[in-house]
Amino acid sequence: MNFLRGVMGGPSAGPQPSGAETIQKLCDRVASSTLLDDRRDAVRALKSLSKKYRLEVGTQAMEHLIHVLQTDRSDSEIIGYALDTLYNVISNDLEEEEQEENLPKQIDDLGSQFTEIFIKQQENVTLLLSLVEEFDFHVRWPGVKLLTSLLKQQGPQVQQIILVSPMGVSRLMDLLADSREVIRNDGVLLLQQLTKSNAAIQKIVAFENAFERLLDIITEEGNSDGGIVVEDCLLLLQNLLKNNNSNQNFFKEGSYIQRMKPWFEVGDDNCGWSAQKVTNLHLMLQLVRVLVSPTNPPGATSSCQKAMFLCGLLQQLCTILMATGVPADILTETINTVSEVIRGCQMNQDYFASVNAPSNPPRPAIVVLLMSMVNERQPFVLRCAVLYCFQCFLYKNQKGQGEIVSTLLPSTIDGNSVSAGQLLCGGLFSTDSLSNWCAAVALAHALQENASLKEQLLRVQLATSIGNPPVSLLQQCTNILSQGSKVQTRVGLLMLLCTWLSNCSIAVTHFLHNTANIPFLTGQIAENLGEEEQLVQGLCALLLGISIYYNDNSLENYRKEKLKQLIEKRIGRENFIEKLGFISKHELYSRAAQKPQPSFSSPDHMMFDHEFTKLVKELEGVISKAIYKSSEEDKKEEEVKKTLEQHDNIVTHYKKVIREQDQELEELKQRVNTLTSQNEQLQATVTQQVSQIQQHKDQYNLLKVQLGKDTQHHNSHADTFQVNGFQTEEVSRLKEELEEWKTKHELLQGQLREREAVPEQLTSPQLEMGTAEQSSQTSKSGGLEHSDELQKELEMLRSQIQLQAAEISKLQMENQKLQIMNAAADPVLGDGATAADSSEVERRLQQEIKDLKSEVKALSEEKEVLKQHLDSSSSTVAILQDEKSKLQQEVAESKKEQDDLLVLLADQDQKLLALKVKLKDLGVPVEDEDDIESGDQGDEDEDGDEEEQD
Repeated sequence: MNFLRGVMGGPSAGPQPSGAETIQKLCDRVASSTLLDDRRDAVRALKSLSKKYRLEVGTQAMEHLIHVLQTDRSDSEIIGYALDTLYNVISNDLEEEEQEENLPKQIDDLGSQFTEIFIKQQENVTLLLSLVEEFDFHVRWPGVKLLTSLLKQQGPQVQQIILVSPMGVSRLMDLLADSREVIRNDGVLLLQQLTKSNAAIQKIVAFENAFERLLDIITEEGNSDGGIVVEDCLLLLQNLLKNNNSNQNFFKEGSYIQRMKPWFEVGDDNCGWSAQKVTNLHLMLQLVRVLVSPTNPPGATSSCQKAMFLCGLLQQLCTILMATGVPADILTETINTVSEVIRGCQMNQDYFASVNAPSNPPRPAIVVLLMSMVNERQPFVLRCAVLYCFQCFLYKNQKGQGEIVSTLLPSTIDGNSVSAGQLLCGGLFSTDSLSNWCAAVALAHALQENASLKEQLLRVQLATSIGNPPVSLLQQCTNILSQGSKVQTRVGLLMLLCTWLSNCSIAVTHFLHNTANIPFLTGQIAENLGEEEQLVQGLCALLLGISIYYNDNSLENYRKEKLKQLIEKRIGRENFIEKLGFISKHELYSRAAQKPQPSFSSPDHMMFDHEFTKLVKELEGVISKAIYKSSEEDKKEEEVKKTLEQHDNIVTHYKKVIREQDQELEELKQRVNTLTSQNEQLQATVTQQVSQIQQHKDQYNLLKVQLGKDTQHHNSHADTFQVNGFQTEEVSRLKEELEEWKTKHELLQGQLREREAVPEQLTSPQLEMGTAEQSSQTSKSGGLEHSDELQKELEMLRSQIQLQAAEISKLQMENQKLQIMNAAADPVLGDGATAADSSEVERRLQQEIKDLKSEVKALSEEKEVLKQHLDSSSSTVAILQDEKSKLQQEVAESKKEQDDLLVLLADQDQKLLALKVKLKDLGVPVEDEDDIESGDQGDEDEDGDEEEQD
């Protein structure tokens, strides 16, 4: 209040005193009038004066206006006037005549002061929230504007009050569903202020279905062709999603990413875009980047990237990328967006590699973008965006790295088309220092964490001029470095060489093979140059340190010890370490280390790459230690490294052997499963045959019953019956057939006894080996079970044949009865018999004989089928016996090999532990390989458990 009195206390001319007196009288009317009309008129007058006499109205009338809001809620008109008056007092939106005054700072302070007074009583904010719920336009709209102004002035305090208010956020969410566009649009602005930097409110708003409503509004307004309402909705979406992993996951799980695809549909004619459309599309691209930002958790980013590919959003962005007539800033932001959508996602990177530009002939999009990057006439921000896109394409993409390097190798160079490798080489050796830097960084990313490609790149040969022999790419880089080019060019080449030589002893050997390289580096480091050259000196020190640390001592003149002595004589160890520290202390190094995207205010500040800062951080400490190590420590370290490499090779070999044995065991298990399935099929066949035999038995029983009835009928006519010569012949033939069946039956019984001996032979050795290893027990128990099943099957067949033998004996007895009947029959028919009865009896007898013959024939066929089945079962038993013996032999061999492996591994582990102890005593940091080997060890343990169970 003292501040407010100070503002009022100065001398002023004009109507201010009369205005202050008028305001005082109006405040008295509001406070003392009993008639609602009088109070309404007074509040209306205060509203008209509140813009010009903001300070006076705020200091004198605020308390009365709040009281009106509390007591006169039944009259929407006076409530609307009161809310408008408070908005004019608290808001800092100046009118044109106020902007001409020279009091902007005082006005800002006034708004903040009045807001603080209003929210001092939290009930005032709660009252305002209840008024916003009113449907009346004259109450709801000014209430929304006033609450928005309060959030602008004192955002965190008002947010906290709304957050603790019951259903406070939910009430405000209803504004988005208001059919009146003015209230809906101002509701979006209110939610923008409400959700700023408050994760709790952001989550509540998101779970109140804000995404669905905002996307509906954007669609209704025409997507990117919409007006400023679309812009406001996009800003609110950014507030809800940026740095809020919960809301990002909710957005993805709700399938809202799919609804973003129509935003980026552009036509063939892209000329004449309005400023609002450019703004909208720019915000839409930024919203996509929020979902796939490298700072998000890797899992969330990866899932959003996959969703964008599957719904066609990435394809739509690539269409904009290759379209013509797109504004430059939209094209730049689209390149950055595509970069982060494909970064680290193999599926998206593969798709991007297949995108072609609509040219004749078609060219890959990567080639077209690289052409822009090495073109010095292109805008700086566009070239930075293309470099970022290329880096993201190669990030964790060994396949893409190989494709880029392959375009540089002699066997794959195509003279008829421009390749990515040719463009990078052209940029690397052009006269534009920015092109040199960009090409060097891009080529370094093609080698990042890929030792095989570093070795392949050594094969690249360049033709410098006609008539001169070609030189290697490595030699050409060092030649340009020694020619004293611009600082930016030398920094780029040194970063490329450091990346190339790190963790690649062969490349270090090639670098040292050129006798001019080491003197050049030591000369650069030893000189006392200006501040600009200190960065180059630090990178030269880093390159020399890499040449020492990754040196395999294959060159006698450039062994580690000799290079250390050279540093000690010409530079000094302390001076060398000091120059090496110039890199990490540089301001541009700190900026580049913050985020992957290259963002520089000017081309002169383009010095460091984000991935290179990680390499410096990794190598700076180990190089410093390597410089101070003695030759004996180096020798011991080399011996330990060799021993560790040998140990790793042995372990790798044994792991390979164990994997091969596991594969063999799996194959054997599959063969056992196949034999088991075959056995099940055979059992099903036997079951089917048993059912068929049962059917034949039933038919035989029926025939026997019918034969008994006919025999009784024949006995009643025995005195008038005579057997002719034809019937006697048939009976004799049946006797012969029965004799044959008896002999066959005896042969089959002999064969059955022989087959019974086979399962007994299979059973006895397995019972003797009951205490063998668990893996062999599994295979043997499988053989026992299979042999028992075959034995049961043979028992069933034997019982069936015995039953059939009994049936044959019954038939034989029936035949004997017939013979006795025939012998006892009278040769002459009785007098009472007629010729018709005789012929009838003869016909019946012939029919019965024919039926018996057919039955005997059917039984003979069944005997043949059973014999064939016995033969197949015997062959199966023989095969299983062979398989069992092979399995026993293989299991024994496998057990012996595994025992040998365990002994060797135990010895190697003891040696490894001893070597690690020696290394620790020498002060060498030793990485604990327990975590590294835990995955493989877990596999070995699981395999061992499976073998014991088998």
